[in-house]
Amino acid sequence: MNLKNTSWLAPTFFWIGILLIWEWSAHNGGIARLFFPAPSVIVAAFARQTANGELVIALGYTLARLGLGLLLGAIPGLLLGLVMGWSRAVRVVAEPVVAAFHPLPKLALLPLVLVIFGIGEQSKIVMIALAAFFPMLINSMSGVRQIDALTWEVARHYNARGWILLRRVILPGSLPMILAGVKLAVNVALLITVTVEMVTARQGLGATIWLAWQTLRTENLYAALIVIASLGLITNWILERLTARWIPWQSDHMTT
Repeated sequence: MNLKNTSWLAPTFFWIGILLIWEWSAHNGGIARLFFPAPSVIVAAFARQTANGELVIALGYTLARLGLGLLLGAIPGLLLGLVMGWSRAVRVVAEPVVAAFHPLPKLALLPLVLVIFGIGEQSKIVMIALAAFFPMLINSMSGVRQIDALTWEVARHYNARGWILLRRVILPGSLPMILAGVKLAVNVALLITVTVEMVTARQGLGATIWLAWQTLRTENLYAALIVIASLGLITNWILERLTARWIPWQSDHMTT
C-alpha cells in the first residue's frame, strides 16, 4: 500500500471527529449554542445565504477590493523591490524609508487614510494596497540580493545589461522569493480587506461578519468565516501549483 495515497485519512478522520463532538455538545448543552452553534446549523445558514445570494454578493465585493488592492500594491512593490535589489544606490536611499514604515501596523494608518481619502472605496483600496506593497517589496529585493555572485560575474562577462539582464538573470534568480512574496502579500491583503470591511463597509465578507456579530446571528458569522477560509485555501493552492510549475526544483525539494 502506498502510504502517500492514504496520508489524508488521519487528518480527515480527526476533523470529522471534532465536528461530531461539536454537534453532540451543541445539542446536549455541553457548549453555549449562542457562541458555538452546531455545525449543522452553520451549514444550513451557509446554504441559505448562498441560495439567496447574500454570501455571493459579499464575496464579490471582497474579491473586487482584494484584486484591485493587490494590483495597486503588489506590482509597485515588485518593481521597486527588483530595483532596490539590483541597484545599491537606490537601496541606500529607499531602504531607511522602508525600514521605518514597514513595521507600522497598517490598521494604525486607517484613520489617516480615511482623513485623506474619505470613507468611500478609495480608502479601502489604499489600505489593501499598503498591506500588499511591503511583503512584495521586501521579498523581491531579497530575491535579487540572494542571487549567487558567480551568476552576476557570468552576466558581467557576457556584457548582459538592461532587459536581457532582467529576463535572463534577475527574474529567474529571484522567482522563488517573488512567489513567496506573492503568497504573503495575498494573505496579508485578505486579512486587511476583511478587517477594513468590518470597520468601514456595508458590503463584503467583513461587513457580513460585523452585522452577524451585532445581531448575534453567530451561524451567519461562521458561514462567512467558512467562505474566507475557503478563499485562503484556494488562493494558496493556486500559488502552490504556480510554484510547482515555474520552479519545479524547489517543489521537488519540499516534498522529499
